[in-house]
Amino acid sequence: MALEGIKGEKTVAELSSIYGVHSTQIKQWRQIAVENIETMFSDKRKQREKEGDELIEQLYQQIGKLKVEADWLKKKIGLIER
Repeated sequence: MALEGIKGEKTVAELSSIYGVHSTQIKQWRQIAVENIETMFSDKRKQREKEGDELIEQLYQQIGKLKVEADWLKKKIGLIER
């Protein structure tokens, strides 16, 4: 309802009638939505970016560990073959 109130395609009175909610409540929801719309979307995006960065860091750590293990195994195999 807040989104429909922001769009302005219908009046608050029409929305009130359609949804059976008092017009004052619709106005409050609309005001809250307008005031917080930027943070509603940017926080989620920042959280996803942070999670992505953490995942990349973990993967690089795992790659480094596996590379060290692989190098160690190659060295041990070289000693056994001689």
